[in-house]
Amino acid sequence: MDGHSPDQDANPFPFLMNILGVSAFYHDAAAALLVDGKIIAAAQEERFTRLKHDSAFPVKAVEYCLQEAGISASDLDFVAFYEKPLLKFDRLLETYLSFAPSGFRSFKMALPVWLKQKLYLRREMNRGLQGKYKGRYVFTEHHESHAASAFFPCPFKEAAILTVDGVGEWATTTYGVGKDSKIELHEEIRFPHSLGLLYSAFTYYCGFKVNSGEYKLMGLAPYGDPKYVDQIYQLIDVRDDGSFHLDMKYFNFCQGLTMTNDAFADLLGKPRRESETELTAFYMDVAASIQEVTEEIMLKLGRHVHAQTGRKNLCLAGGVALNCVANGRLLREGPFENVWIQPAAGDAGGALGAAQFVWHQLLENPRTHLDNQGPSYLGPAFPDGEVATILDAKKAVYETANDDDDLCVKVSDLLVSENVVGWFQGRMEFGPRALGARSILGDARSGDMQKTMNLKIKFRESFRPFAPVVLRERVDEYFETRSEEDSPYMLLVAPVQESKRVAASGDAAGLDKLKVKRSVIPAVTHVDNSARVQTTDADRHGVYHKLLQTFAKNTGSPVLINTSFNVRGEPIVCTPDEAYHCFMCTDMDVLVLGRHILRKSDQPKENLPKREEYLAQFSLD
Repeated sequence: MDGHSPDQDANPFPFLMNILGVSAFYHDAAAALLVDGKIIAAAQEERFTRLKHDSAFPVKAVEYCLQEAGISASDLDFVAFYEKPLLKFDRLLETYLSFAPSGFRSFKMALPVWLKQKLYLRREMNRGLQGKYKGRYVFTEHHESHAASAFFPCPFKEAAILTVDGVGEWATTTYGVGKDSKIELHEEIRFPHSLGLLYSAFTYYCGFKVNSGEYKLMGLAPYGDPKYVDQIYQLIDVRDDGSFHLDMKYFNFCQGLTMTNDAFADLLGKPRRESETELTAFYMDVAASIQEVTEEIMLKLGRHVHAQTGRKNLCLAGGVALNCVANGRLLREGPFENVWIQPAAGDAGGALGAAQFVWHQLLENPRTHLDNQGPSYLGPAFPDGEVATILDAKKAVYETANDDDDLCVKVSDLLVSENVVGWFQGRMEFGPRALGARSILGDARSGDMQKTMNLKIKFRESFRPFAPVVLRERVDEYFETRSEEDSPYMLLVAPVQESKRVAASGDAAGLDKLKVKRSVIPAVTHVDNSARVQTTDADRHGVYHKLLQTFAKNTGSPVLINTSFNVRGEPIVCTPDEAYHCFMCTDMDVLVLGRHILRKSDQPKENLPKREEYLAQFSLD
């Protein structure tokens, strides 16, 4: 099942070459398509099936990618899978044997899935491609896919590469170098020693769902104090070069069905928090502690990678690269001049990395364009005419702006009036963040907007922060960044500038910190005076950037709230129909679909679905 490199002496495909990359069967299945090395399309399966983190073979994502390119599966030259299943099965067997007999229950549950599906991956992929693909399958290693996704789309000719996640086949952390059209990985840390699994263990311990609740843990951390750092360093031995070793007597993920065990809880002094129960100061302090340790390990890894490679630029991928607080510290305090993070840093991005690995590494094609992922708008788009047909069928009431300038003036006025606006434009984003194509927008100057959005729009925990989107040309005016610091993917956290802060009154603790105004943009200023920043520029973001410019002209403020267009437990909306349904089931005030503007107060009452039935579709974990 290993990948096979074709004859390198001559390219046997003189015409357009189509390469499909796939990630599936573990977490966040996705598909990505390259045509002659150009990224044509990429999307996660969850956006089509509406099953959050859908891990099945991405049939619908593949269909979309092929449709976007105007080809059939029979036109594909290569299909690349983002990891090596046999090597992963080797790890499963060896882990079971190492812990036998205590791991038998876990092994017994995993084995049928492997025997039915994962060991027969070619069969599953043939089925997913409806038997139309007759070519070669290429299987890259998991961290090779991550590394390829980090380097090949980046804006640098050469860079150090660092990939950190839970686990691939055996590797959990790797580093190497990318130059021109080649990547080379130098060292790795192997399972069960994993920074990603350590963070997931604390996600589990604090009562959140593993593989989806890690960002909640990161958002909770600023409410607490890092009182348990010393205890965490009993769980993990960290060396100066950033390498680490877990003490497995505290963990259960190798042999059991949970992440942690009683020894873990005894060390920290309290039992695991049950999901949806009260978040006490203790769990906030635990979250603060694991976040601090994670940041320190990432800084040590970064310094070691810089010392070993001598490169001034760094590319990141892997699930831990979605920890934007650690990314921000690595950029500000680390030795690298520039840091670029793959916007789909988790498993979904492996689909794109696998396809790019084939094009550049195996077929030895040069990188003709740097920064070729652009704004990561790689999903489906819906023309205004098609949107109008959908709205008319619903008897929806809307007005249509004359052009982009007219649209931005109208929407800016609505935002100034503190309306919450669903913003649906162009092609859908690839990756877990809404980047201005499927977003909910609001006025960051509003003191009530964070609470309103969390409780009435997103139906999620009140402590969750919102991110700002800001004009890149003014980012350093509001945040502690370099002039025109590029952060298009919302993967860097930066402190709010001192000049934009206001003196906090009182000694609020815990979730009461939410009630304290901290800056002139309170809706996006977290309780530690930080913000997860997205920048916009005219080249990448078009009408999204124009809206920010119009709002800034009207108000003097170049900052808006940008959060994903969905409710808690639901994938980000993909289609106009889904956007309208979400709009009608929440307290969102306005929906903008292309140039069509809809006000909630104008919509027919018969279009108001029952909110409880809508929310019941989605897991609130």
